[in-house]
Amino acid sequence: MRRNILVLGSGFGGLSTVRELEKYVDPNDKITLVDRSESQVQGLSLLWLLRGWRTLEDVTVHPTKDALGKATHHVADVEQLDLPGRQVRTSKGVLDYDALVLALGAELNTAAVPGLDDALAAGVAAHYYTAEAAVDAHAKLTATTSGKVVFLVTRMPYKCPAAPYEGAMLASDLLTETGVRDNVSVDVYTPEPQPMPVAGPVVGAGVVQMLESQKIGFHPGRTVTQVDPAARELVFDDGERVSFDLLVFIPPHQAPAPVKAADLSPTGFVPVDAHTQKTIIDGVWALGDVASITLTNGKPLPKAAVFAKGQAEAVAQGVARHLGYDAPEPHFAGEGHCYLELGGHLAAKGAGDFYHPDGPKIEMSQPSEELHRAKEREEQEWLALWNAAPGRN
Repeated sequence: MRRNILVLGSGFGGLSTVRELEKYVDPNDKITLVDRSESQVQGLSLLWLLRGWRTLEDVTVHPTKDALGKATHHVADVEQLDLPGRQVRTSKGVLDYDALVLALGAELNTAAVPGLDDALAAGVAAHYYTAEAAVDAHAKLTATTSGKVVFLVTRMPYKCPAAPYEGAMLASDLLTETGVRDNVSVDVYTPEPQPMPVAGPVVGAGVVQMLESQKIGFHPGRTVTQVDPAARELVFDDGERVSFDLLVFIPPHQAPAPVKAADLSPTGFVPVDAHTQKTIIDGVWALGDVASITLTNGKPLPKAAVFAKGQAEAVAQGVARHLGYDAPEPHFAGEGHCYLELGGHLAAKGAGDFYHPDGPKIEMSQPSEELHRAKEREEQEWLALWNAAPGRN
């Protein structure tokens, strides 16, 4: 009997899961990949769009039929999860499932901070969490000749813990290239107590040193309550107002609406077993940014693509075993890494064991051109994998 496997979301987690599933399930089973878009841009490329080192054409992933293998790409919006009925309603019809994988990521919600949308509309703010937005941010930074550029983390959690600090350093690098850096101040404001807090105080202090070496101000423990686009000011929870000429922000994140409506947790992000990615609902798994895992130090596992790729194997194995196939016992070990771009084609790399019993054990390497090239190789390998011509790897 043919079984139906639905994978919702075609980012790193969803695409990786589709590929892993083919190793374990019967060729007659139907794997359906559901996403509103036929194309994606991987998150690691967004910073290079911000810097101007990539174009949209360079970084867009168009999963080909050949690359998807036996999976069917159902291009539609996910509207409702009927978990008791084992159905998913999309904008193009209802899909039944025997196993469901949630890989819908996290959505951006700029309306969560009063005045943020108005600042975008007024052209005094930008972000780089979509491809189009990153291109816009690059244009605004390139047009900057003097004044104050402020990088702002609006809310927690957010995707890619290093992104605010990479963005600020790449902006500094760009402003140096355009010859105006001496006329422009660059500062980072965040509610976090330090950069990348999950990685520990040593890593955080190292990132602060990187910022200071580029004369970038770091202002921790600052929670914005309002943006005043007319005055070009940020209002913080202690009443302080900070002026800016260009605001570059990390948008507020939220769980996708259909996942939040399924009421799997108060936040909408889906609690899962740390090693198997199973949810509390039989036959349902979640991975990547939509999933929620609490580490032994009480902090959440960061929302980063490297974890989604690693979790995909455990999810596929769990789905296969659920359907009665022979597959290894699922076990995602919690190891991961993150590149940190400094500009000048230099990158550092934080890597380690996020599931260590005593809390994450992460080490940050010294910046080098080789690590920047290693990140480039990861980008190109992913593009080549999914934009593959006939003759699938």
